[in-house]
Formats: sequence, structure tokens, C-alpha cells
Amino acid sequence: MSKIISFICFFMLICSTIYADNNVVINNILNRKSVRKYTAQKVEQDKIDTIIKAGMSAPSAMNKQPWEFIVISDKKKLEDIAKILPYALPVKNASVAIIVCGNVDVSESYWVQDCSAVTENILLAAESLGLGAVWCGIYPQDERVKGIQRLLIIPKNIIPLSVVPIGYPLGNEMPKQKYNPSKIHNNKW
Repeated sequence: MSKIISFICFFMLICSTIYADNNVVINNILNRKSVRKYTAQKVEQDKIDTIIKAGMSAPSAMNKQPWEFIVISDKKKLEDIAKILPYALPVKNASVAIIVCGNVDVSESYWVQDCSAVTENILLAAESLGLGAVWCGIYPQDERVKGIQRLLIIPKNIIPLSVVPIGYPLGNEMPKQKYNPSKIHNNKW
């Protein structure tokens, strides 16, 4: 049975790749990957601006847009962030990192979903610009949230959700094939 599922997944990847060749957006989504190693080349400010604009184009509940961004390019701060976030070591070698935060005074209930959509848009924008990026979580780990708030002097009502290190990819990472038809349920479980 697992050979059949593997074949189906492979077949669907081939079909999606063929389809994606005709659709720039789908191609970008299917080719997005987590990149954790970067060259020393600096990411240009216009690309950072484009990435943040793409992030801000995310949907938000009741259009409240509770997001705030902290752009970090200072190497010492990037290293300090990596010390606080044990699973965010790529931050140390990134040209820049974007911390996506939610303002709980603007949206107490849906800021996590809204800022998650922002983070995904950032990842997709980075991919489309030939950059590498990876989603590193901060929230809901209280010690990580408080550590980043202290380091960056963030007010208590602004909660850091994620940090996205961005840079020019050092290697040739390939996207993972995650399509799995066994996860799809039609009309009922």
C-alpha cells in the first residue's frame, strides 16, 4: 500500500510541476523551501521593502491588520536572537531577519492567525525574489516571547510570533513534496 501512495504522490508532484509551469503563483508556492544557510551577500533594501509589502497584503480577521514588524540587520542583534531562540540558529548567518509581531490591543482573538498569514506571505515573497528564508517560531513559548521582548524593547501588548531569517541561499535546497492524498476527506471524515 505504501508503494501505491508513494507512486500517487510522485505522480501528483509531476502533474503539479507541469501545471505550475503555466502558473507563476502556483510554481512559487510549490517551490518554496526552508533555507537555513546563506551567503555573505546583503539583501537589498528594495527587496526587504517588497517582502514586507507582501507580508502586509495578507488577509486579517475583520481587516484589523494587527501586525507589526521589526527588521533586524545588526549582526550582534542577530546573534543575540539566536541565543534566545534555540531553534533559530539560521538567524546568525542571515543578512536580515524580520520579526513578525501581533498587537493584542488591535486584535486579541485573531492576531496569531493574521500574523501567521503574514509570515507565509513573507516566505513566498522571499522565494519569488530568489532569496532563502525559514519560519522560526517564537510564540507561544513564554520564555522566548519575553526574551525577544526584552532584547528588542518591545511593549507588552506587542507579541513576537515568528522570526524569518532571510538571505541569499548558500546551497541548492529542493522543495519537499508534501502532497498527501490520504489527508484529504470529501464531504465527511
